[in-house]
Amino acid sequence: MQDIRSNAFAMPFTNPAFPPGPYKFVNREFLIITYRTDPEKLRKVVPAPLEVGEPLVSYEFIRMPDSTGFGDYTESGQVIPVTYEGKPGSYTHAMYLDDHPPIAGGRELWGFPKKLASPKLGAFSDTLVGTLDYGPVRVATGTMGYKHRELDLAEQAKRLASANYLLKIVPHVDGTPRVCELVRYYLTDIQLKGAWTGPAALHLMPHALAPVADLPVLEIVEARHLIADLTLGLGEVVHDYLAK
Repeated sequence: MQDIRSNAFAMPFTNPAFPPGPYKFVNREFLIITYRTDPEKLRKVVPAPLEVGEPLVSYEFIRMPDSTGFGDYTESGQVIPVTYEGKPGSYTHAMYLDDHPPIAGGRELWGFPKKLASPKLGAFSDTLVGTLDYGPVRVATGTMGYKHRELDLAEQAKRLASANYLLKIVPHVDGTPRVCELVRYYLTDIQLKGAWTGPAALHLMPHALAPVADLPVLEIVEARHLIADLTLGLGEVVHDYLAK
């Protein structure tokens, strides 16, 4: 029993799906399209005590060609600007990716809302293109003019370094909640290699199991293309919903 307590890290016990950190990423590439959405629909998906200001959503496509223990994969999803105790941050609402270790690790360690799907990000001629397919159905397409204008690297690095929040849920064996926590984490050791903007468009399609279109696109606010080396820091619990 002591061996189990000493060596237990992740499932399965004898051959965990992902290794211990630190989790470092090389040449992580982002396409982030921020858009204005329906404020009432947005408030319904953001958990208290987080607060929503402007009704904005950042739709992200992320290429991770070189990541510690997780390998080479792509991710896509929605991140919402929020405040916690008056300080700005971001809440990760949905994430879809194509690689099992970061799905298992993301859910078990931090509480990332990750599901298996098929996202892609790449340059095609003069356009940076991000797509998300759930099974045979295309549910998201984002496009941006390729490197039309450079952005300030220091400002973009500061934005990446801000607080991020997750709702971590782990059920008990009887189906009741065992863990229900608001988790905060940070990206660290950020070395921003490039940052650009350009004209952008985003199209979201309804899907029962990948409901990204439930937060509709009303107006594109900004688009950013970033390339960086960074470390995904471990988290801390800032609110326990089950505490009495």
